[in-house]
This record gives sequence, structure tokens and C-alpha cells, in this order.
Amino acid sequence: MTARVLVLTGPTGVGKSEWALRLAEEMPIEIVSCDSAQVYRGLDIGTAKPDRATRERVPHHGLDLREPTERYSAGDFVEDARRAIADILARGCTPLVVGGTMLYLRALLEGLAALPRASPALRASLDERAAREGWPALHAQLAAVDPAAAARIHPNDPQRTQRALEVYLASGRPISELQQDAASRAPYDFIACALVPGDRSALHARIAARFAAMMRGGFLDEVRGLRSRHGLAADHPSMRAVGYRQLWQHLDGQCDLESAVQRGIAATRQLAKRQLTWLKSALPLEKIDPFDADSFALWRARLGSKTTPRVL
Repeated sequence: MTARVLVLTGPTGVGKSEWALRLAEEMPIEIVSCDSAQVYRGLDIGTAKPDRATRERVPHHGLDLREPTERYSAGDFVEDARRAIADILARGCTPLVVGGTMLYLRALLEGLAALPRASPALRASLDERAAREGWPALHAQLAAVDPAAAARIHPNDPQRTQRALEVYLASGRPISELQQDAASRAPYDFIACALVPGDRSALHARIAARFAAMMRGGFLDEVRGLRSRHGLAADHPSMRAVGYRQLWQHLDGQCDLESAVQRGIAATRQLAKRQLTWLKSALPLEKIDPFDADSFALWRARLGSKTTPRVL
């Protein structure tokens, strides 16, 4: 019998973590994070990383795996997630993959294509070109050689633009084509659900309220501490996370604090919009409006009869 793995995704700020913790009160689950920012140590407040008490109550995996100066890829995520899932199943619990990094999620659900390894020389060359011409120019080059990948990657997303160009230059084939040659899919029965709000204004209000709570909780001090770390710069992938980038700009004197906060909220809303677009077009999974009455009960009922509660 194929092992069952639960998946809960959706846009940032929609309430995925709250739903996961509610489910943990009713089922013996362990959570596998699918969040490209929560993998970094020291990025706690701005990523809404669960605190120590929560993690002691409900086991979480996939957190604090890298220093913020290091890179982390979809391939790394799939390897780490599969290992965590196997361990959770071996303990007789149910894995619940929770998060909104759609690239990682698709790699886990659909399999990961065999792509060329990262090339430091190619990356250095692309970085030099970007410094001269700007990342939008390199994105335009990507659009010429791989329109499908360029359509999925935002022009101001240097990490993914660089990787897609690197793959093309190293292999002579578009990354979108290679990704269609699906590599080994994990041997699990994925029961996937996406929280997709029908009312965008409610989601926007939650995003603004959460950002304000993060600021009250010390988000600016967290970014100040990260900025003081030796070797960490604004162009590291970890510091491109929404909120971190804008507060770093404030600390660099590029804008006042209120402007940085408003930019951070706007960037979070833009991220949510991209996530919703991806969910509508790329992933075949059940969608539930989390703001409808009894929506959690509906999801819980659809998960079936494994109801042994966790002893908290």
C-alpha cells in the first residue's frame, strides 16, 4: 500500500500554519516545511517561523538548514523533504508538507528533472553581465532561448533567471524542456490541498496585519543583526526574501522606515499574487477557500478516518 503524504499550500499569509497546527490536535502529524526562507538560520520573525514551544509541541522539519550566506535549491529541498517524510512514516506518523514555495512543491509532487550541476564559472560570468546590463537584460535573453521558463520567472528574480540561463548555456537545452523529462517521482500518495481565498481583500488585510505584528515583534532588529553578519550582503538569496530586502534598504539609508514597511507589504502582496497564479495554472490539487465558514472541517473530513489525536 502506498504511503500517504498530506500537502497544504497556498499564498503567503493565508493561514497555512494555523490550519496545520489545528490538524495536529486531531491527527499524529509531523510538519515538513516547504518554505525557501525558513531554511535559513536567523530568519525567524520575517518568515513567521514557528517558535521553540510550537516546535516542541508539533515536530517540524526543514527549518534552519542553512546559513543565510549559503544557497539552497529545489533539488536540496526534495532530498531533505524525502528524507524527513521517510523518517516520519517510519515513526508511524503522517507527514504534512506545508508551505508556499511553489517551485519546491512542484519538484516534490511531479519529480525533479536531472539538470546540470551549478557552475561557479558560468555563474560568475552571468553575475558580471548582470552588474553591467542589469538582470532584466538577462531575463530578456532567457525569453529568447526559453520563453516558457521566462514566462514563469519574474524579470526581477535574479536567482532563478541565473539558474535557467546557466542550465541552457551548460546543456544547450532549455530548462523548461529538461523539467518536462520528469525524474523519479517520490513513491507516495500525495493528498494535496491549496488554500485559495475568494476574497483577495481579506488576504491583503491579513498580510498587512501580519507585517505590522512582525515589526512589533522585532523584525527590524532581526534584519539589523543579519546585516551585521560578516559575509552577508543584500544580494544573497536569503536577503531577497520579502520584508528582509525592504528593511535592509531602509538600514542602508535608501528609504525611511514607513516607506520600507509599505514596500514590504506591497512585495508580500505581489508574492501572494504570483503564488495564486501558479496554483491556478500549474498544480492539480484541491482548492478550498479558507475564509468560508466550516472550510477547515471540510478539509479535515476529506482527509479520511485516521483520527488518533496527538498527545499534546
